[in-house]
Amino acid sequence: MRYIFAAAVALAGMTSLAALGQTAPLPASGVRAGHTPGVATSLPRSNKASNIGPGDMHAVVPTLPAPAVGADATVQTYLRAARTALIAGRTGQAQQALEMAETRALDRSVPQGQTGTQSRSRLVADIGAARQALGAGDRGQTLRRIDAAIATPAAG
Repeated sequence: MRYIFAAAVALAGMTSLAALGQTAPLPASGVRAGHTPGVATSLPRSNKASNIGPGDMHAVVPTLPAPAVGADATVQTYLRAARTALIAGRTGQAQQALEMAETRALDRSVPQGQTGTQSRSRLVADIGAARQALGAGDRGQTLRRIDAAIATPAAG
């Protein structure tokens, strides 16, 4: 009788493992099934800065919280939002604000055929340096670089 009970438990265990093995894996993008990219927010969410430099790369890129500014905010506004978020310890929101500031700062006219030419803007360099410092976990340097970018005349 004991052997029949042990066999039944083993069979039930194998059945459970087989059922677990049939769950659909998360796609490589890390986006939940049924989510349309660009519509609402996707998972996973995080308020920690990540995937900035080689030292903090992860297979799944989290969705970062948006800074508390409007979609049409200026470079200066995004930089101030990044500074505020960083001081409050919200590194993910600071990263997102820096990325938005950098995108705004990169809006420029270039001659046809030279769209791949890297910007030589001091503002863009300061924002990029702030992002790299954030990725390295150096809050002091990140704040100094954000302050330098805010002080750059072209940041309006």
